[in-house]
Amino acid sequence: MISDGSSQPSNKVSRKPTYSRFTQQDLPAWKPVLTPALVIATLICLAIIFIPIGLLSLSASENVVEVVDRYDDACIPSTNQKVGFIKDPATNKTCIRSLTIPKKMRKPIYVYYQLDNFYQNHRRYVKSRNDRQLWNPKAESSTSKCDPEEKTGDGKPIVPCGLVAWSLFNDTYMLSKNDAALPINKKDIAWSSDRTHKFSPNVYPKNFQNGTLIGGGKLDESIPMSQQEDLMVWMRTAALPTFRKLYGKIETDLEANERITVTIQNNYNTYSFDGKKKLVVSTTTWIGGKNDFIGRMYLAVGGTSLVFAIIFSLLYAFKPRPLGNPSYLSWNKTTT
Repeated sequence: MISDGSSQPSNKVSRKPTYSRFTQQDLPAWKPVLTPALVIATLICLAIIFIPIGLLSLSASENVVEVVDRYDDACIPSTNQKVGFIKDPATNKTCIRSLTIPKKMRKPIYVYYQLDNFYQNHRRYVKSRNDRQLWNPKAESSTSKCDPEEKTGDGKPIVPCGLVAWSLFNDTYMLSKNDAALPINKKDIAWSSDRTHKFSPNVYPKNFQNGTLIGGGKLDESIPMSQQEDLMVWMRTAALPTFRKLYGKIETDLEANERITVTIQNNYNTYSFDGKKKLVVSTTTWIGGKNDFIGRMYLAVGGTSLVFAIIFSLLYAFKPRPLGNPSYLSWNKTTT
C-alpha cells in the first residue's frame, strides 16, 4: 500500500465537467460549404424575393394621395417680432388656408400635423414625465421625475406633470367644403393600449399650465385622462426631429380638384427654435402613409444581390478554380 504521508482524506473536488456530447460540443450541426454555386443561388433568391417586394412597396406608396401645406410663415405677419406675436394673447391668430385635392381621396382620410426641428428625443425632455401618475389615482403627487414642471408655485402637484405634457401641441384646424363644415373625427386616434392601460379613467387633469412655466395646450379638468386622446398622441414621443402626429380623421370622400378651406388657430410657438409647422391631409394603403424609403431599401438590397450574383457567375464561368486547393493560400504562393 502506497501512502502519501497524510492521514487525512483529500477534500479536493474535481471541476472537470461530466462528459457529454453537449459539453464537448460534439452535437450534430449543419456546416455548409460555401461553394460558388451555393453563394450565387443564395444571391439570386434574395434578388427574386426583395425586388418584387420593393416594387410593390413603391407602388403602394405612389397610390397614397397626400396634401402638405406649410403654414407657420404664412400665418404670421411679415414682421421680425414673430416670437412676440405668437406669445401675445391679445393678437388674433386665426389663419385661413386653401387646399386643392389633386386626386380622389377615399375615406378614411387622415389629418396630421407635422413639426420640423422639434427634438422630442432629447434626454431631459423624454425623462420629464411620470407614467405612474397617469394611471394610478393614488400617485397623483408623484412628480419627482417631472422637473422642472412638477408643482405649482404654492406646492400643489401638476397632473399631468413634466415637459412632455407641458409642451402639448395646441394649434387647431377646422375644415370646410363648399361653405359646409367638414367634420374631423378625433375619436380613437390614440393607441388602444394607451387608452386602456396607460391613462386612467379615474385620473383627471389638475393645475395643468398653472406652474411657473406656460407651455402649449390646456386640458379640460372634467375629462378623465383616458379620454384625452390628443395628449396620448403627443406623449408618444418621436424618435426623429421631423415627425407627424395624428390630429383626426375625415369620414367622407373628397373628389379630385375640390377646394378645402382650413381655418387654423396658429397658437403653437415654433418660432423660438426655428421650427416648421405643416398640415397634412393623406390617405393610406396597406403599407401605411406615403413612404418611399422601405421600397427603395428593398430594391437596393435586391439589386445589389443581383449584381453580385452576375459578377460571381462570370468569374466562376471564366476563371474557375478547384475547391480546397491549398496552393491558392497567400502564404503558399511563391513570390518572384
